[in-house]
Amino acid sequence: MARRGISTQALTGAIIVLIGGLLLLGTTGAYDVGALWRYVPSLFVLLGVWALYRSGLQNVTGPVILIVVAGTIQLLALDLVTGDVIARWWPLLVVLFGLSVLLGRWRQRRRIPDVSTDDFDLIGIFGGTERRVTSGSFHGGTATALFGGVDVDLRDATITDPPAVVTVTAIFGGVEITAPEEWVVEVDAIPVFGGVEDERPRRPSDAAQPDEPDLLVTGFVAFGAISID
Repeated sequence: MARRGISTQALTGAIIVLIGGLLLLGTTGAYDVGALWRYVPSLFVLLGVWALYRSGLQNVTGPVILIVVAGTIQLLALDLVTGDVIARWWPLLVVLFGLSVLLGRWRQRRRIPDVSTDDFDLIGIFGGTERRVTSGSFHGGTATALFGGVDVDLRDATITDPPAVVTVTAIFGGVEITAPEEWVVEVDAIPVFGGVEDERPRRPSDAAQPDEPDLLVTGFVAFGAISID
């Protein structure tokens, strides 16, 4: 079930803005950010922990990999561990990657979790997340894919106050949205070295067009893709 509070997309955006601000302060010479840079990896540890919480521990492998990698870099930056220690323990990353493959196969065989709330907040980091929305008054949600994927099935959802708005952020990842054939879907996303595709059958040219779409998909795509099925 999606959890209330700060969305993972909002947190990701805030981290990017903060890093951009530090870069700007450094390049303009307005402030010496050398000491602050040492703690930047902790921001990604926070993002991984938040992603675990927001997914209700449904999306585990990707956030755990992010936490381990960012946490290791943070320990190195603070001189709490040495390169020799990392050299002995780096195969742990290979183990985690293997577990992600196994979990991916397991997810394909199990029932896709349902989301019965009116909105959702999903994130895929170095892994995949799948949800089927069954809300009777669906009004939107957010999907964030960072080096991973998010699949959302809306065929069992009902929109009572159109348009429902789904905001997507896909960076080196992909988001796939499955919508009912009768829905009118409008896509207003910004692709940067990425793609946005509506693969559903075209509506007949003589079909009556509603004043507004049932579903509006907006957001940002960089080196990734949004697919509407």
